[in-house]
Amino acid sequence: MKSFAKILKYAIGYKKYGFINIFCNILSIIFELLSLMLFIPLLNLLFNQESKVVPVEPSFAYTKEFAADYFNYTMQQYIGDNDKAAALLFVCVAVGILSLLKNVFRYLALYYISVLRTGVVRDLRQKIHKKTLDLPLSYYSEQRKGDIMARMTSDVQEVEWSILNSLELMFREPIAVILYVSTLVIMNSELTIFAMVLLPTSGLIIGQLGKSLRRSSTKVQEMVGSILSSIEETLGGLRIIKAFNAEEHIRNKFNTINDQHTKLTLKMARKKDAAAPMSEFMGIVVMVVLVFYGGNLVLEGGSNFSGSEFMAYIILFARLLTPVKAFSTAYAIVLKGAASADRLEEVLQAKNDITDTSNAKNVTEFSNSITYKNVEFGYDGSTVLDNVNVTIQKGKTIALVGESGGGKSTFADLLPRFYDINKGEILIDGNNIKEIELKSLRGLMGIVTQESILFNDTIINNIALGTEKFTKEQVIEAAKIANAHNFIVEMENGYETSIGDRGSKLSGGQRQRLSIARAVLKNPPILILDEATSALDTESEKLVQDALFKLMQNRTSIVIAHRLSTIQHADEILVMQKGKIVERGTHTELLTQAGIYKKLSDLQTFAN
Repeated sequence: MKSFAKILKYAIGYKKYGFINIFCNILSIIFELLSLMLFIPLLNLLFNQESKVVPVEPSFAYTKEFAADYFNYTMQQYIGDNDKAAALLFVCVAVGILSLLKNVFRYLALYYISVLRTGVVRDLRQKIHKKTLDLPLSYYSEQRKGDIMARMTSDVQEVEWSILNSLELMFREPIAVILYVSTLVIMNSELTIFAMVLLPTSGLIIGQLGKSLRRSSTKVQEMVGSILSSIEETLGGLRIIKAFNAEEHIRNKFNTINDQHTKLTLKMARKKDAAAPMSEFMGIVVMVVLVFYGGNLVLEGGSNFSGSEFMAYIILFARLLTPVKAFSTAYAIVLKGAASADRLEEVLQAKNDITDTSNAKNVTEFSNSITYKNVEFGYDGSTVLDNVNVTIQKGKTIALVGESGGGKSTFADLLPRFYDINKGEILIDGNNIKEIELKSLRGLMGIVTQESILFNDTIINNIALGTEKFTKEQVIEAAKIANAHNFIVEMENGYETSIGDRGSKLSGGQRQRLSIARAVLKNPPILILDEATSALDTESEKLVQDALFKLMQNRTSIVIAHRLSTIQHADEILVMQKGKIVERGTHTELLTQAGIYKKLSDLQTFAN
């Protein structure tokens, strides 16, 4: 039942459609059952067997005798007014109408379950996507992007099919079995009890197969994540792969993962495909034994069980095997979907420590200072920042320099709470950032990183990303400040030009200037520049640097830079080493100290 609960809880919001599906399925089963029961008088008419004479209309009772007497009475009246050929036509038409009604309600059941299935898939994808946006960056340092993509696609698809089969398994098939078995008991209780002793054996076998299928399904879904990760890495690194002639190595790596996935998929498919033939074979064995046992009852003639009734009984029992077989097949699919549901729940239930407190403040202005007070941060037992104390006054520019891995980027990432500190506190105008609403906290900041993060959209939409209210004139003004307007208007569709995946249609300098234009349009009081010019050529760097100077005017700025020439104007420069601030001062003061900063400056002067 736990497997069913995992699947069906996603459908709670669409329970109305689930109930309609169940109702239509019940009617479909009833009409199917009635159409099959009409085969008894049909066989009697065809084989010219005389029906029991019923002179008066019988009183209602839930027995086989009432059903037979009522139908015989009705047919006698009809034959009396017409003939047997007309009665045969009547029975055939009745069977056809009942069959039509059965299929109409079966279609309606599928019609309404489709609304439920597609709605659940939409909701699930939205929940997973929302969760991926809400989770902190630290979560993704331990997860593969391809695995997250697999959960949003193939795992959700498995849950979709499992929902359909769960409803069939819990409502349609059991109801069908109950109605069929009840009818068979009414027709011949002795024969039905004998059959019910034989049927559970096949169910036990299929149940064991289903458990094995669930284990295989989990492994297959994990391999799908590995394949998507490999594809994502290949597409993102094509330039390097080709430059280093690494095609064969990458191809072999992918082929190894793909072969493992193929073997697991084949193993799972064989288990899944074995369920239906195995249940069918077990059903045939039961049928053969039943025909032998029931045939002897008819031949002996002492059980008041006619040949036509036995034929109808066999037809009904054969139809009973269909929901039994569907039950076993659906059970295997539900177990497979339960494995996918487990993987989805791992993401949906992932802990997010970076959230708003119950009394979080909505801060819309920055008026005084930013303070890092005894800040310590680290993960996996390593220390990234160690007892950092810094105060940044409004309107001032602070530059961070030092060796790679010294903690510069982490220093900047802690301010918008991409990560939370382990000890100490960070204050904005005296307010602990953990007590400020995340949206309003990040609304105070504009960030330009070394890697320009652009999206496969138009230029205007990339510049206006996250800005709720803007005009095209404001976008153009921001682009002009970022030295981007001239190259934009030269493009075929101007600001409506699509820039391709990650801005692939633009040069590095153009991409960076769009990132700066985005920050200009946001007009934040606090600016974080993380090596914004380090990956550019000299000409592009000059244009971008000029745009950055315009952007930094009258703003509080935190600048991370390797090229010291770009931060000589900073009000204070912090030299970081192994998570500590080892030197601080202006460019001139640090040169006078003749310490680490002086060595870095001399090295860059020599390199140039």
